[in-house]
Amino acid sequence: MFGSSKKSDSNKAGIIPTPATHSLNSLVQGTYIEGKIKATSDIRIDGTIKGDLDCKAKVIIGPSGVIEGTIKCQNAVIEGHFDGTLHVTELLNVRETAKVTGEVSYGKLNVQSGAVISGSWKVIGESSNGVAHPSNESKKVATNTKDTGETTSKNQEFAKAKVN
Repeated sequence: MFGSSKKSDSNKAGIIPTPATHSLNSLVQGTYIEGKIKATSDIRIDGTIKGDLDCKAKVIIGPSGVIEGTIKCQNAVIEGHFDGTLHVTELLNVRETAKVTGEVSYGKLNVQSGAVISGSWKVIGESSNGVAHPSNESKKVATNTKDTGETTSKNQEFAKAKVN
């Protein structure tokens, strides 16, 4: 009755937060971590990380936060400094106090005035903004007989109409 395992199991389940609770991991200012970090929920960095951060949710680099390395995440808000490889599958928000350098890929991008960005920036994903979708109706027009070796009758008609 009092020592049943069911009661202690339910207490253990209450101690460990699940990703559905939207818990926030935090690395405070003055803390330095070197290595690999994996997180399933949001993480806020106000300290320094040198290494890899793999987050299944949102990464927030606060104004005093510094990351040198690789970040893979769903969403990111950058107010501090980042140098390395950044891969954001959805929204990357770069605030006015941010300095971002390196190879950056993102689904959607929001950069505020005053932010300093440099390196290679690339839009990824089918539904992302800025992606060029190839047309099924691609047309090639021969403008010079030297380019194609011969002109088509439509090109000849166009040339006659242009002269007249």
